[in-house]
Amino acid sequence: MKKILLIVPSLHQGGLEKVCAETARLLRYDFDVRIALFDSADIAYAVGGVPVADLRLPSRRGRLGKALYVILRGLKLRALMRRERIDIAYSFGPTANLASIAAGGGAEKWFGIRSYMDMGNSRQIRLFGRFADRVICCSEAICREVRTKYRCDKAVTLNNPFDVRRIRALGEREEAVLPWTEGRILISMGREDPVKGFWHLLKSFSLVHEKLPDTKLLIVGEGEFRAYRELAVGLGIEDAVCFAGLKKNPYPYLRKGSLYLLTSYNEGFPNAMVEAMAMGLPVIATDCMTGPREILEDRYGILIPNMSPEENFDPHSISREERNLADEITALLEDESRAAHYSEMARARAGEYTAEAYVAKICAWAGVRAAGEKRKTDGESGTP
Repeated sequence: MKKILLIVPSLHQGGLEKVCAETARLLRYDFDVRIALFDSADIAYAVGGVPVADLRLPSRRGRLGKALYVILRGLKLRALMRRERIDIAYSFGPTANLASIAAGGGAEKWFGIRSYMDMGNSRQIRLFGRFADRVICCSEAICREVRTKYRCDKAVTLNNPFDVRRIRALGEREEAVLPWTEGRILISMGREDPVKGFWHLLKSFSLVHEKLPDTKLLIVGEGEFRAYRELAVGLGIEDAVCFAGLKKNPYPYLRKGSLYLLTSYNEGFPNAMVEAMAMGLPVIATDCMTGPREILEDRYGILIPNMSPEENFDPHSISREERNLADEITALLEDESRAAHYSEMARARAGEYTAEAYVAKICAWAGVRAAGEKRKTDGESGTP
């Protein structure tokens, strides 16, 4: 059985971390899987009993510190790969890719590009193309750009995997703890980060709530959200907004939702959006680079123009784009048959991003015969 090492900065929170954990869980039937972390603090994602090696080299500030840690991580990875006789090193994101480069040869190198934000450093992308055996892009748009702009014929597309049955089972496992007992709940998920555009979401929601007072807004993700809480107070919607924090099992919260909203101005392949679709939530999303258009195709959900990346926490300043989003939300909530249509379409689309297709691609690239009937979905017994 071939040995594959998954390299990721942490398993705390985030899209690439979740995909790494899911990859480990799925591939354990086909490979001898190992994970290497730079920092094992606050692990949020279960990996199905896969062995985890902590390099104990967390993120550093400053250019010199970062450069030193790339070298140190590379040395530790090289020792680990030699000791474990790793056949394939699959790294997730720029810092993991750089550490894999620093580790040198001895194993086939797969470098993952997990977000369009990773494309901002052209020097790194060229470096990845030079040293990788395969550059794995989470969306077709990213893959196309790597191939055309950087002339990298090693680039391939591998959409993130979703075990829809498992997601739904986990959604039924427990009850979400919410401050409200009634009303229609609009949901968005993501860490506190300007790229998520949550100030747009709050301002748009204030207009929706003014017209539809039963609506609530739930944001699930890590962060203190102080500026956003203050904005909610300034908008007069603090009692209708909940910042739930990081949840190891977010699916019971999605189950309570009436609509999923994505206001990011940059994405790779938005996991949380597809998970919401798997739970049957209709979606309204920005047409950002990249992900939503490729997933929704103007058929499986509603796309709105991308929104400004400039933060604005002035509650008295509501832009045309925020009013446009509010109009789209209100129109969908007031049309039950249209909302039901998008709910059905969302479920259907999420079901196309199967774990089986994900595993089959990886096995084909590695020259491994997929486990087939031996594979078990974790379904009822799985952990988030």
